[in-house]
Amino acid sequence: MDAEHTVVDSPVGPLTLVRNPEGLCGLYMHLQRHLPDGARFGPRTDTGFDDVTAQLTEYFAGERAEFTVPLAPRGTEFQQRVWAALRTIPYGETWSYLQLAEHLGNVAAIRAVAAANGRNPIGIIVPCHRVVGSNGSLTGYAGGLGRKQFLLDLESPSAVGIQDGLF
Repeated sequence: MDAEHTVVDSPVGPLTLVRNPEGLCGLYMHLQRHLPDGARFGPRTDTGFDDVTAQLTEYFAGERAEFTVPLAPRGTEFQQRVWAALRTIPYGETWSYLQLAEHLGNVAAIRAVAAANGRNPIGIIVPCHRVVGSNGSLTGYAGGLGRKQFLLDLESPSAVGIQDGLF
């Protein structure tokens, strides 16, 4: 088995979860940019994703700030470094693309960092939504700016009882 997938409902719309023997290798939102060819997702199954779906349910209920499911994103060495750095951004906080590049030790790579951020194959769990413009503005998000705002609002310390999304 190279990969298999399932589709689950969420407050931000349907999520396609893809896993291989090493772990979760994809979490894609409906109509997101940079969506790989669905043939790479493998056959659909409705079993074996209980750990991921349980943690996502807890996250959307405001009961989980960190995910512990095994991850196996596919990408270049540089992309892997960026995606690992994204996981260090604390829940409820945002970093700018410049801060992310600084964290990686190469301010000159800010555009490459932004591109790798945009190609993150495991949205939400690898929190690329926590990266904003230097002035704090929302900038591009493969899942759409409405979803990005929803996720940031969900993680905001002032978030209380966020209802189902409109996606």
